[in-house]
Amino acid sequence: MRVLLIKDVKSLGKAGEIKEVKDGYGQNFLINKGLAKLATPEVVKGWEEQKAKDKAKLEAELKRLNDYKEKIEKETLKIEREQAPVGIKGSVTNTNIADELNSQWSIDIDKKSISLKKAIKSEGLHDIDIKLGHGIHATLKVNIVGVK
Repeated sequence: MRVLLIKDVKSLGKAGEIKEVKDGYGQNFLINKGLAKLATPEVVKGWEEQKAKDKAKLEAELKRLNDYKEKIEKETLKIEREQAPVGIKGSVTNTNIADELNSQWSIDIDKKSISLKKAIKSEGLHDIDIKLGHGIHATLKVNIVGVK
């Protein structure tokens, strides 16, 4: 019996491979547990079409993230805060930075992707690492400006 593996199966193969297995093992274990499907031409064709769609979706996502990276590294984000006798009043957190990125540049990034060791409490330029996903990192320059 020929089966198309839907999930990785230890000691048999990885998802997407077509394997020849004994009828009982294929029917009673692999197909019954949802680990494989009977390798008919329609099933194989559907699997290949799904892989092509997934690949195109991934390429579009990578292009979008690389565009974000290019824009983030090219420009400086300006954040205004009320001035204090020393530094600024309050602090600038990763949530504030994510909100400013969204409002100023229309870049929607989760606040958890912005790596701040501690909140920014002083004026000036600060470099911040942002994890965009799929192993893509960008360095954002943030200019904190105190206003009266």
